[in-house]
Amino acid sequence: MILMFIIKQAPALSYITNTLLTFPPLTFFFAMIILSYLFEDLAIVSASVAATQNVLPVYLALLALFIGISTGDLALYFLGRWSRKWEGLRRVILKKTSLKIIKNKLKTNTFSALFLIRFIPGLRFIGFCLSGFFRLNLKTFLSAVLLSTACWTVLMFTLVYQLGEIDWIQKNISWGLIPILCTLLFFFHRIASEKIREKTRRAD
Repeated sequence: MILMFIIKQAPALSYITNTLLTFPPLTFFFAMIILSYLFEDLAIVSASVAATQNVLPVYLALLALFIGISTGDLALYFLGRWSRKWEGLRRVILKKTSLKIIKNKLKTNTFSALFLIRFIPGLRFIGFCLSGFFRLNLKTFLSAVLLSTACWTVLMFTLVYQLGEIDWIQKNISWGLIPILCTLLFFFHRIASEKIREKTRRAD
């Protein structure tokens, strides 16, 4: 089933990455920032493989990812703060048992909870939006997010970069590594998100 899913998604992902490959370095740099807002996994994998292909220097690839991911997380925080304006949404969130549990964890262990959210698939969107909704201290949020983003970006970038450096992959797969890894990551995130939603339904 996973293999069939990869085969179906590969043409679209290959088209995106092949198009990115034709961009000059500066354009590619900003393209990675924008892409990280839309498809974080695709941005990380694309930037990593691009570095192995000398399309973009390693330090610029990492910088683009860090800027894109961290500012995207900050945008989620302010989206959460803005959503407090909706009376109906505020009532629903404050009544849900599962969200009360998340609120307590965010309030009591703010830094560690925010740091761990980055590494748990399926929690980033809801966790960072709720951080804004519950009005967590912005400085604490930023410090946790910037540190976790730096660790996450370097970790994922290094893993993909090392794969891209393998001679067999460079000769036989090259940019085909991008759609394969992105599809596998998407599948992994999907499973993790389903498990989190199942636990949420049980708590409620």
